[in-house]
Amino acid sequence: MSCNWGTELWDQFDNLEKHTSWGIDFLERYTKFLKERAEIELSYAKQIRSLSKKYHPKRSREDESRYTWCLAFAATLRQLSELSVQREELAENLNTQIVCELTRYTQELKTERKIHFQDGRRAQQHIESSWKQLESSKRRFERDCKEAERAQHVSDRIDLDNKTDGEKRCSLKARQTAQQKKQAAEESRKDYVTSLNQFNQDQHQHYHTLVPVIYQRIQDMEERRIERICEAMRSSAEAERKVLPVVSRCLDAMMDAAEGIQPRMDTRQVVEVYKSGFEPPGDVEFEDYSATMRRSISESSYLDNRTEGRRHSRKLWPFIRKNKLLTLLSSPRQPPPPPPTSPSPGGVANSPQSPPLASREPITQRLNDLMTSGSRTRKQCLRSLKRGLSLKLGSSPADCSHLPPEQRRKKLQMRINNINQEIQREREQRDALLKMREVYERSPQMGDADSLEPRLDEVKQSLQKLEEELRRNQAWLAEADSRSDHSSRRQSGGCGLNSQATTPGSSSLKQMDNRSPASRESPDGSYTEDHSAELHFKSRSSEFDDDFDDEEPLPSIGTCKSLYPFQGQNEGTLSMVEGELLSVVEEDKGDGWTRVRRNLEEEGYVPTSYIKVFLDSSAKGFVQSSRLV
Repeated sequence: MSCNWGTELWDQFDNLEKHTSWGIDFLERYTKFLKERAEIELSYAKQIRSLSKKYHPKRSREDESRYTWCLAFAATLRQLSELSVQREELAENLNTQIVCELTRYTQELKTERKIHFQDGRRAQQHIESSWKQLESSKRRFERDCKEAERAQHVSDRIDLDNKTDGEKRCSLKARQTAQQKKQAAEESRKDYVTSLNQFNQDQHQHYHTLVPVIYQRIQDMEERRIERICEAMRSSAEAERKVLPVVSRCLDAMMDAAEGIQPRMDTRQVVEVYKSGFEPPGDVEFEDYSATMRRSISESSYLDNRTEGRRHSRKLWPFIRKNKLLTLLSSPRQPPPPPPTSPSPGGVANSPQSPPLASREPITQRLNDLMTSGSRTRKQCLRSLKRGLSLKLGSSPADCSHLPPEQRRKKLQMRINNINQEIQREREQRDALLKMREVYERSPQMGDADSLEPRLDEVKQSLQKLEEELRRNQAWLAEADSRSDHSSRRQSGGCGLNSQATTPGSSSLKQMDNRSPASRESPDGSYTEDHSAELHFKSRSSEFDDDFDDEEPLPSIGTCKSLYPFQGQNEGTLSMVEGELLSVVEEDKGDGWTRVRRNLEEEGYVPTSYIKVFLDSSAKGFVQSSRLV
């Protein structure tokens, strides 16, 4: 059904002006609505991302990476982050593609509406002025007609009376006046007719030509405004529809993560993590103390029994009470070894690069550095404090004999797998270097083949070290497996003995009384009372290690050259050969140790007096500023 405002609403100029003004106000209100919705979407995305970041683990811990429910929660948090990205994209599309366009279009619409209604007002003013001119000519014609009629009536009345000569002259003058008034009325009539025709012409043009054109433009403008609102609504819905597939995939991933939780596997994983491999302790046998009452008691025998009782009062390994970490801090610190008195060929004795040991306790010094350092150097102080505690309290043996049998096997197997991976990488690098050398030998213009020899020698040395370490760990693993098999056979063979009843005074009691305290150790000979402090520190230090294991590596602040060979026996130290070039990661903190790195993978501490340090110019300023903080 077609309609035309120019013909249907020819007399509703004021109402059309109000309606179009209200339409523009609605457009501005809808634009504001979209803008606020975009702000809400952006705020929602920020809050979702903040929530996901808040509950996401700060660093990847081993405990959270082995259980399916932890992995499912981590996957859910990642999908939430992806949802926040989609919400941000939706907000950006609403702002850039819709809100900005509607704002610009609103200004153009206001300008166009102003022009159309100015044209309408000019046409309205023109028809009104034409009407006023018609009314003026009409009133003048009416006045002249009345005056001419009045003059004609006076002249006719004078002509009817018998008059003297003077009255005849007055009658002639009245007829002349009536004739003039009649001519004036005739002229006013002509003017009125002319004004009437002009008004009718203007009115016809106004209502049949000007008004339909102007109102049609206003109608087109209004239709475009409504169409633009329709497009904006369609675009906003389309923008949200674009993110729905990604949102759906995120939700599907959340569902898959939730369905991937396996309680039985998690409980089995707990067994794998915490299983020690030991067998439960057997029955406690009866110790007959009445035998000492039947023999003569002397002071020496009494003291011997008292000493023996104290010796046997040592607790079994599952019930050992672990000492506090603070009591271990008072144990003597292991200082770095002094440089050799007779340096090897190529070495430099009494290197000026080796500063004297600090006069005060390094642990105290590191704690003071930790309290007074800035945020950038606090991590270095914490690492140095951790390393100082490791050197002070001693380190775990390389063969992992301090661990329970099951955990020892797992640790050695994991170490063997890592070594195999490193060997594979070194072999691939060696093969690549060999191929490159062959290419250089065939085409000398591409490069010098001799320049690859130092790198090949370095890779070969690394491979030899890795293969030696692999053989050593494999031997330890075989030893752990043999011990486990021996323990299982012994436990299966001892079931019959434990099932037999024991009576006071039997031979088993004598064996209990005569066996040494070492027989009360754990099955692998490691969990005894003497190692309680070490076990306590290991449990605490493992928690302390979690805060530093997954951090980004420290940047290199220089290089160093080894003056003497050094074999790192303690945990945290790094072995080196004479003349080896290493990267310096952390300077000496006053305890005689410097932190170095090899091949971006191996990192540890070496004695400062065994190396010659070359600091970078940029690193010197950083080190000095960190010391001043």
